[in-house]
Amino acid sequence: MSRTAPPIKRFLAVLVAAAVLAYFAACAQLDPRPHIAEEIALAVADDAPLDRATAAVEASHPEESAFRLVVEGTEAFVVRVQTARMAKRSLDVQSYIWHADLTGMFFANELLLAADRGVKVRVLLDDVDARRNNDAIAALSAHPNIEVRTFNPFASRRGTLSLIAEGLRSFSRVNRRMHNKSWIADNRLAVVGGRNIGDEYFSASDEVNFVDLDFAMIGPVVRQASASFDEYWNSPSAYPMQALDPDKVSIEALDRLRPKLAAQAARAEDSPYARALRANDAINRMVEGDWPMQWARKYQFVADDPDKVTMKERDAKRAQVSAALVPVAQAAQTRLSIISPYFVPGDNGTALLTSAARSERNVRVLTNSLIANDVAAVHGGYSRYREPLLEAGVQIWELKPLAASKADSSFFGSSGASLHTKALAVDGRTLFVGSYNLDPRSAWLNCEQGVLVENDVLAQQLEQIFQKQTDGEHAWHVALEEGKMSWSDGRERLDKEPDASLGRRFQAWFARAFHLDAQL
Repeated sequence: MSRTAPPIKRFLAVLVAAAVLAYFAACAQLDPRPHIAEEIALAVADDAPLDRATAAVEASHPEESAFRLVVEGTEAFVVRVQTARMAKRSLDVQSYIWHADLTGMFFANELLLAADRGVKVRVLLDDVDARRNNDAIAALSAHPNIEVRTFNPFASRRGTLSLIAEGLRSFSRVNRRMHNKSWIADNRLAVVGGRNIGDEYFSASDEVNFVDLDFAMIGPVVRQASASFDEYWNSPSAYPMQALDPDKVSIEALDRLRPKLAAQAARAEDSPYARALRANDAINRMVEGDWPMQWARKYQFVADDPDKVTMKERDAKRAQVSAALVPVAQAAQTRLSIISPYFVPGDNGTALLTSAARSERNVRVLTNSLIANDVAAVHGGYSRYREPLLEAGVQIWELKPLAASKADSSFFGSSGASLHTKALAVDGRTLFVGSYNLDPRSAWLNCEQGVLVENDVLAQQLEQIFQKQTDGEHAWHVALEEGKMSWSDGRERLDKEPDASLGRRFQAWFARAFHLDAQL
C-alpha cells in the first residue's frame, strides 16, 4: 500500500481543514469593548513607605527626576519585588509578555499579596502571550482589588485552530501589538525599559538569558509614565477579562490559584537564584534605601498612541517614539552608540547612520549575531543593510551566545545569552532606554515607549555598558575587507556567520530573499 494518500483524499483533507478554519474564523470575531468609566492612577500622598522614601528628596530637586540604569537581572527582580511589598495604594504593571514560570508566578503572587493588603492592582498585558495564560489571568481578575486587561485581544480564548483562524481572518489587526513595559508603585517609583516578566529577563533561566536594561525612576517622570499607562488602560483596545471570558472570572478559580502561586513563591525563595539575590551587597543597599541615582532636569517620557494598532498603514502619527528619537540621533556631533537586538534600519535608518558616519561621527551598533538572535528571520532583514553600513564606516558588533561567567549577571545567563537591550547614547550626554527596537515593527506596527534623558553620568554609564558588551569575550566585531565580510573577537577571524546552524541560516536567507522587512 502506498504511504502517500491518493490525490482525492488529499483534496478532501484540504477541504475539511478549510471548512474547520472557516467555522472557527466565523466564530472568532472581537466585539467592541463595552463602555467602561475612565480610570486614572491614584495620586501621590505622604503616608506610605515609598512616599517617605522619595518625597523629601523629590522636594529638594524641584522640576527634576532621578534615574538609575538597572543592568543586572537580579537587581531588576529585587526592585520590582521590593516596591510591590512597599506599595500601599497602587501597583500598575504593563507588559508585552508574562510567563507562567518561576519569576512570573512569583511576581503574580506578590501582586496578589499586595491586593490582599488593600493595594489597587492594575495589570495591562498584550494578548499575544496572555491568551495562553487566560484562565490564571481571569482568576486573578476575580480579586476585588485586581483588574487585568488585555490589549488588542483575540476573540477566541483557547484552542490552536481558533487562534490560527482568527489570525488568518484578522491579520492586519492582530499583527499589531503592545510592546510597552512598565512597573509603577504608588505613583512614586517606576521601572521602565526592555524587560518583560519571565525567567530569561531576570537571569533566572537555565537556558538562554537576555542581556537587558531598565530605568528605575522617581520624580515627575513617574507621573508621566502613569499618565501613559492610563492612556493605554482606558484605550478602546484594552479589554477587561470580565468582558472576554466572564465564566473564568470567579472566586473559586482564584481560590484554586492561590496555593499554586504560594508554592511557586516558596520554591523561588529557596532557589540558588534567590540566595544569590540576598547575597548581593549592592542590592541589599538598594533595599535599605541607599539608591544611587542621577538627577536630570531635561528628560522626556515618550510613548506611541495606543490607537496606533488601529491607525492606517504608514500614518505618520503612528511613529511617535521614532519621531522623538530621529532628531536626537541626527543631532549627534561626535558619537552615536546604538544597542538594538532586532536591528533592521531600513532605507531611511541606513541613510541616517551612513550620513553620520561619512560626516566623521563615530557611529557604533551592537546587535545580535545570527546564533544569538532568538528570531533568526530578523537577522536576515538586518543583513541586507549590513554591507552598506560597513562601507560607510559604521562600526558593528554582534553578540556572542556565551555561557555565564557569574550566576547573577544579566550580561550572560546560566547557559547562553541573547541581546534584548534597546538603548542609545549620543555624544556622551543624552541617552534613551525603552522597548523600541530600531526596526520597522517598532516604528509602524507595535506600540512602544521609552525615556530620553540628558545626563552626562548616565550617558557615560551606557557607553561603558556598550564597551563591555562589545569586547572580544562578549561580541564579534564585523568588518568588510576587500568586499568580503569577516567576524573577529581579537583571537580568531571568521569569514562566515559564526556558529550558525543550517536551519538558522535558511530562516535568515528566506527573510532576506523575500524582503520581509516590514514584518520584522
